[in-house]
Amino acid sequence: MSILIKNATIITGVTDAMVLTDHCIGIEGDLISFVCPSSELSPEFQADTLIDARDMLVMPGLVNAHTHSGTTILRNYAGDKKLEDWLFNHIIPAEMKLTPEDVYWGAKLAIIEMLKSGTTSIADMYWHMDYAAQAFQESGMRAVLSKSPLMFKDMSVDLAGCADYYNKWHNTADERLKVYLEVHSTYLYNPELLQEAARVAKQLNTGIHIHLLETKQEQRETYEKYGMSGAELCEKCGIFDVPVIAAHCVHLDEQDYEILARHKVNAIHNPSSNLKLGSGIANVPKMLQRGINVALGTDGAASNNNLSLFKEMNLAALLHNGVAEDPLALTSSQAIMMATANGAKALGLNTTGALQAGKKADLIMLGTKGAHINPITEPLSASVYSAQSSDVDTVIIDGKILLSNKELVSMDEELVIAKVKEIARRIIAA
Repeated sequence: MSILIKNATIITGVTDAMVLTDHCIGIEGDLISFVCPSSELSPEFQADTLIDARDMLVMPGLVNAHTHSGTTILRNYAGDKKLEDWLFNHIIPAEMKLTPEDVYWGAKLAIIEMLKSGTTSIADMYWHMDYAAQAFQESGMRAVLSKSPLMFKDMSVDLAGCADYYNKWHNTADERLKVYLEVHSTYLYNPELLQEAARVAKQLNTGIHIHLLETKQEQRETYEKYGMSGAELCEKCGIFDVPVIAAHCVHLDEQDYEILARHKVNAIHNPSSNLKLGSGIANVPKMLQRGINVALGTDGAASNNNLSLFKEMNLAALLHNGVAEDPLALTSSQAIMMATANGAKALGLNTTGALQAGKKADLIMLGTKGAHINPITEPLSASVYSAQSSDVDTVIIDGKILLSNKELVSMDEELVIAKVKEIARRIIAA
């Protein structure tokens, strides 16, 4: 299948989210074959599908670099609580009632929300991940999936099961699905388990997805137990010897910045979740200055409570500029790069994250007719400070149109919502 997008204003995701006006994008199969000025479009390119993007902003598909898709079931539950109380006294007890089929439907709802808000790739960690993988396989989305080896019901550990999961799902669904090893955190994993997880990840030649230094309590207890920070502990145990997606990174000490930079750890900023749980504010400008790759995540819907990366881009830019009292602390260009190219880098998806020839055809198109976004004098600023998730009109992943005119092409949204509401009633009432 071939697609021609004409008359486009394009945010490329290349070189600080460079903007191109009056350009065309040619797609053949799953790849972008060219990006060129409209005046240079060859008449020989005859596409199966023509899209006029005259009233659109075209940009790379957004990358949600940290979430828990199944937790849509627990959206709007157990609010106004600190992380430790929220997690151990409310969320985990509710999660223990979830069946594999529940997680399938929860993931389906997350996929619908993310597609309709412009997310094309995610890093997902949770339980019952075979069922989440099935949902992502069916959806057409791109995902890096991580199955928990920790069984909270009896606190047993099943790293062999994680290896089996890798062998079953890695590079499946036309290579849209990848598998990393989940290491929940340094507060749930002792050093021996951290070392064993690092060994398994090296053996599989894959990466690790971890929560790192999310709260002051985590920071304090790690020092009390081990006499070092969580980042130092991960380094000592070999976690950072493989590619790492490190969610949060809120409470870093001075040496932690150097450790993350030295090991090329990918730090994932989740501003909404961190603020809602009162966990603190990660020093993103400092991480970027130190050369750390920083991407954006939503965390799960249980702690956000939605999965909109437009919301996260907006909040990240506003938050850090306000804290620093400097409007250049985190620019709109940097926020966009965090949600696109930086996210793709964090997930090891080197063929996505930017709109240029040879990259995978993962892109989104925003409608620009709304009163809230006009006039669009500066497209980068408009995308971060004015655009809303509801502006997403078209989503293309792997050269396939999954959302058109704001309508899902192949998913039954009403059915999925009804299923998840039924599950939530059962879980919360039990």
